[in-house]
Amino acid sequence: MTAKTATTTAAPRMAPWVRRLVTDDPIGSLKKLAFRLAVPLGAFIVFLLVWTAAAHQVVTKYGTLPTPAAVWHEWSLLLEDHRATRVKEREFYAEQAQQITQLKRYVQIAEAKASTATTEAVKLEFAAKAANFAKQAQLAERRRFSSSPTYLDQIFTSLKTVFAGFLIASLTAIPLGILSGMSRTFQLAISPMIQIFKPVSPLAWLPIVMIVVGALYRTDPSEAWFEKSFISSAVTVALCSLWPTLVNTAIGVNAIDKDHVNVARVLNLDWSTRVRKIVLPSSLPYIFAGLRISLSVGWMVLIAAEMLAQNPGLGKFVWDMFQNGSSATLARIMVAVFTIGIIGFLLDRVMLLLQSAVSYQGASS
Repeated sequence: MTAKTATTTAAPRMAPWVRRLVTDDPIGSLKKLAFRLAVPLGAFIVFLLVWTAAAHQVVTKYGTLPTPAAVWHEWSLLLEDHRATRVKEREFYAEQAQQITQLKRYVQIAEAKASTATTEAVKLEFAAKAANFAKQAQLAERRRFSSSPTYLDQIFTSLKTVFAGFLIASLTAIPLGILSGMSRTFQLAISPMIQIFKPVSPLAWLPIVMIVVGALYRTDPSEAWFEKSFISSAVTVALCSLWPTLVNTAIGVNAIDKDHVNVARVLNLDWSTRVRKIVLPSSLPYIFAGLRISLSVGWMVLIAAEMLAQNPGLGKFVWDMFQNGSSATLARIMVAVFTIGIIGFLLDRVMLLLQSAVSYQGASS
């Protein structure tokens, strides 16, 4: 196979702009790509300049509005705090491992002396010492490093929670959407509930979820797999974010070509085979459109839920900074705002890439 043939064969699987660079005029494509990058970059630079100029004109009870440089400085401090905390954690566990090793060595020495003791009293004394050292070693193994969660820890907590809620929402909404699209009766039955519950704010759902979770989830905290705050936030995210996926899935199933449905009937395919072979592949673009909307809704809902319930995460960080009222309050809140926005953008890009990987239509767009 020649290089030209290989390039032509691989081009359809590439991103559109890469495909144009390979198969069309590369100079013209590079100019277009540079233009598409330069315009948003220039607009963002203008935004930063306007922000810098206006910052000193806005005076609040916490001082003047922070400049981009001040926000970047606070971000650097938050990263440094995270690194310092991780260093302390490593030092703590290193000292703990050393202490446990030393205690286990004492246990072995005491047991050896007890086995060679000439009198019963001495034997009992060293046996008691061995048991005491073993107990201290067990207690040392149970100790865990404790500190306030760093900013990056809170980011990971929010991401873990939103993905859990998004997974619950997806596993609920996609099957219900497929049933709604395939059954007119089921669609008529579920439609009123969708219209009633879809507009409900997370601020209304959260107290109900917290009360129900508190009543049903009574596991001992030391034995529980998940904290109550995590479950409450994840379920709230699921309740608020499942509707776009459910509706889009139903629309996608309804939009399936009737010829495909007729072929399934002629072949006498059973229900599960029809769903796997026809319904899911045909409605996949609609499902992913709903999933992208659901994920963005879930991310916004999570921040509000964390602020209201004081659950760990970015929402609680924003609320704590607001309550703190220090000179760095505004700058740190703006760090959180940019973090929330950038993560939301990246989550949407991840969903778009996933759609391109599994959907022919997504790959060709």
